[in-house]
Amino acid sequence: MQLIISAGLIAAVVLWGLMSPATLDLVFGRLLAGITHNFGWFYLWTVLGLVLLAFFLAFSRYGDLKLGDEDEEPEFSVGAWFSMLFAAGMGIGLVFWGVAEPLSHYAASPPGVAPGTPEAANAAMRYAFFHWGLHPWAIYGIVGLSIAFFQFRRKSSALVSTVTGALPWALVQRLSPAFNVLAIVATAFGVAASLGMGAAQINSGLNAVFGLPVGAASQVGIILVTTALFLISAVSGVGRGIKWLSSANLALAALLALAVLVLGPTVAIIDTFTTTLGAYVSEFVRMSLRMTPFRESSWVGDWTIFYWAWWISWSPFVGLFIARVSRGRTIRQFIIGTVMAPTLVGFAWFAVFGGAALYLEIFQAVPVGAAVKADVSTAMFALFNALPLGGAMSLAATVLVLVFFVTSGDSATLVLAMMSSRGDPNPPNRVKIVWGVLVAGIALSLLLAGGLKAVQTATIVFALPFAVVLVLMAVSVTRAIGQDWHAEQDREKLLRKKMRALVKG
Repeated sequence: MQLIISAGLIAAVVLWGLMSPATLDLVFGRLLAGITHNFGWFYLWTVLGLVLLAFFLAFSRYGDLKLGDEDEEPEFSVGAWFSMLFAAGMGIGLVFWGVAEPLSHYAASPPGVAPGTPEAANAAMRYAFFHWGLHPWAIYGIVGLSIAFFQFRRKSSALVSTVTGALPWALVQRLSPAFNVLAIVATAFGVAASLGMGAAQINSGLNAVFGLPVGAASQVGIILVTTALFLISAVSGVGRGIKWLSSANLALAALLALAVLVLGPTVAIIDTFTTTLGAYVSEFVRMSLRMTPFRESSWVGDWTIFYWAWWISWSPFVGLFIARVSRGRTIRQFIIGTVMAPTLVGFAWFAVFGGAALYLEIFQAVPVGAAVKADVSTAMFALFNALPLGGAMSLAATVLVLVFFVTSGDSATLVLAMMSSRGDPNPPNRVKIVWGVLVAGIALSLLLAGGLKAVQTATIVFALPFAVVLVLMAVSVTRAIGQDWHAEQDREKLLRKKMRALVKG
């Protein structure tokens, strides 16, 4: 029944987007504007609460509890595990926005900062760290931890409803099946919109390297090729295609960042990382709860709240995938690996690419900002054009984007198949193929009809009800962790009592 309802909702929105993309964009655009204006505070408090909960669980007495049986070992090595969760979480987003976001904030600064000034450059980097740092990874981490805890310790299904249904509240238990529908719809639309946007950046990269024309025909071909690749990877299984591609891509990303660090303004990049990290730490609480009640400014809504809603809408997919590959980790290892470590990697990425781009824009008059304004997908390639070996780096970045999209696609296909197979961690290949083809079909149809942006907006609108679900999941898993910890303590006390009795006997 849940699958039928999910498919019906998806079909209705897609048909709407095909028949009248402008109307779809208008309706969901107004909904998003209203949600951002009226519920922005709720997003800020919810996400900050998840960050604090993640740190509490990692460094409290509960951190040693294992996601699985006490004698169970992790299924994947640390390197493979981190590569997969990072690729699914936001690998492609970092490539797309690594240059574009800092330059966007530099040209249109946060409230109270004059655009195009040194203060604007500092604020641009600080907010790039903020938008891609602890907050989004805490969203993913708490969703992933909730599902993994109930799946591997309580031997329950890998579904959102399993977590919320454990709460002793009748209304939540009745509504829990609807939460799975929300998760499936948000994942399908989010992946379809990302396929379309990713095709645009791959198209820009191929245009920069090989002169491939930029347009719908090229992007349709890219989506078809990408879909074929991620279906092959998904069918091969987590232990092969997804793991191998994720590991290879993380290595390629590291080499590309190292090349920019060495060939670009090295000292400026290191200074940028140092200064921005300090500013991020000192301004953490203020940025986390910043609204603008006494200013006529939409900047916080357009960026911070938009991002929080976007991460929340992606959290069922990313969280469930992270849970799938995290069996055998302790809670402490899980939080460090899914929240803290990827945050530091993201900081390094933005310092290298954003710091280099700002330096070239400010001190060498390289028109990176103009490229961002003209077409966000060309921003990174504009940076490479100003550096030695720019052609080789553009080619590497295009391959990087392509493989990140393959890893995101195969991860999403696996998760959609799991959710529609009652949480089966190893769903049938035919179900994966069906979902892969459906998501690609949605992306292609809406790309040609001009409705991709509207579906992206629709995905973010679905984030408001799921933010409430997130709060319920956080309460449920915290409650369950406390119960299991006390049960472990009782077992240990009983064991020590028996041991003392044996010694005395």
